[in-house]
Amino acid sequence: MVRNKPIFKEHFALHKWSYLLGTILLTISLVLQLFVPVLLKKFTDGLQNKSIHTPDLWELSLWFVMVGLGAFLFRSSGRIYIFKMSRILERDLRNSLFSHWERLQAEYYQNQRIGNLMAHAVNDVNIMRQIVMQGYFQLVEAAVLISIAVFMMASTIHLYLTLLVLIPLPGLTYLAYRFRSKIQIHSLKVQEAIGTLTSTVQEFCSGIGVIKTYNQEQEQRKKFSSDNQANVEVNKQLIESNSLFTSLSQGIVGLSYLISIVFGSILVIRSSISLGDFVAFNTYLSLLIAPIENIGKVINLLQQGKAADNRIRQVLTTEPTIKDEEGITPINSIQGDIIIRNLSFKYQNSKERVLKNITITIPKGTSLAVVGKVGSGKSTLVNLLLRLYNPPKNSIYIDKHDIRDIPLKTLRASVSYVPQDNFLFSSSIKENIAFDPNPYQDNQVFHAARQAHVYEDIMDLPEKFETALGEKGLSLSGGQRQRVSIARALIKPSPIIIFDDSLSAVDSKTETNILSTLRTQMKSRTSIIISHRISTIQEADQIIVLDKGEIVERGTHQSLLRQNGIYKNMFAQQNTDVTSPPINGRRFLVKKRRG
Repeated sequence: MVRNKPIFKEHFALHKWSYLLGTILLTISLVLQLFVPVLLKKFTDGLQNKSIHTPDLWELSLWFVMVGLGAFLFRSSGRIYIFKMSRILERDLRNSLFSHWERLQAEYYQNQRIGNLMAHAVNDVNIMRQIVMQGYFQLVEAAVLISIAVFMMASTIHLYLTLLVLIPLPGLTYLAYRFRSKIQIHSLKVQEAIGTLTSTVQEFCSGIGVIKTYNQEQEQRKKFSSDNQANVEVNKQLIESNSLFTSLSQGIVGLSYLISIVFGSILVIRSSISLGDFVAFNTYLSLLIAPIENIGKVINLLQQGKAADNRIRQVLTTEPTIKDEEGITPINSIQGDIIIRNLSFKYQNSKERVLKNITITIPKGTSLAVVGKVGSGKSTLVNLLLRLYNPPKNSIYIDKHDIRDIPLKTLRASVSYVPQDNFLFSSSIKENIAFDPNPYQDNQVFHAARQAHVYEDIMDLPEKFETALGEKGLSLSGGQRQRVSIARALIKPSPIIIFDDSLSAVDSKTETNILSTLRTQMKSRTSIIISHRISTIQEADQIIVLDKGEIVERGTHQSLLRQNGIYKNMFAQQNTDVTSPPINGRRFLVKKRRG
């Protein structure tokens, strides 16, 4: 929807006929309002000349009712129509933001604060909506009322009095120019402060367990209080600028009103105008006061809108780095034959390579296990296979296709993935397991849960598979979350399945049962398993050991044990009875689990 042009211009171009209809309805109501001074002039002159009679009063009363009712109906219709368009703008903007965020790569979110993203979707979009709800509405109102009222004042009452009254009004334009940049800067600071405050609250909610465990409530209150006070200070600056601008604007309008009273009274005394003219003139002027004041408000709103427009367009014009290459050949399916050749990779703005000269062949239907220390590059390898980051050209092939020549939709539809953090959504357990564009029957969901050995746990819950999970699935234990994530991967009929340290939170018995099931399931799939536990990966067809981004050992479980290297040391540490360090002067025998 939005690219290089200002947001409102594109929105107006898309809905110009709707805005035209709303403008016509509003204009009719405003023209009807301008009949009021004419009726008051006739009424006042009639009273002064004693030429008005009872039938005339009834006629004037009827005209007042008809004008008031007509103005009400047309104004309400125009207001509803224009305000409806503001909600359409709000809807379209949020849809555009959300759709664009989905297209952006994972690295983008690592460099963004959640609070700032929420501020774009909530506060910035609300400002753009206000431009239509208030800005456009008041701008049309000002243009119609001011132009017609000034014409009527000058042509039917007194030209020079009209010119005198209008003399102070250009000062509004000067004020708007002087305050423009200041209000825009303050508006930007307000949005940034809201983003910071939102991030603080979000971080607090996510880390409440750690905060309570470490008795950090007071420190968190101080941090929140500091961010909250900073938000108050920047809002005070914006309020001061707006208030000063509004007060000066009202002063200018008041000066025009004073000129009208003083010089208009003189003209009435000299009989240059009638008392009815004087009443009509001041009624016109009173109709002008609100629109003229609103011009200043609209200018201020437009400045805030310009800042919001720039922030939103900055997001919408950010091009994703992970996307389908131009002119790629459509590929509808993947078999799962993976070849990695001399793969080296480093993250943006990083000097050190995370992976160095990685070469692996994973034939279709076989399994690869990856072990290594924290930071050795295991998860990076998986992220490249999923194309969450772009690998170098000609470094990863699937079914003899360069991975960057495979459409993203096809690639990701062909891979089941169990992430390290076992992220679950705050929906039902059934919806989390069946989290895939393809629809699944209940019996398929139940079968996947049994394969992941989480079925019995789910059936013990009050609502069973309809149990709604809390944020990130925190209402389940760590082991249960892992098994639900595994069920989500197993239900998907994909040729490639990846487990990123996915059994770290389950006990040894459950792990043995799950592994037994997975060995059967993975016979027809190409599988990649990352784990710190040797017991999890020792049945793999091939195992590689990563250290500082390089493959330092490779082979099967038995061949790696014969190499007397890192793998054998890991195996020995995990399968040897050791004595713990002394605690309070006593030693405890710790039984290490056996693979």
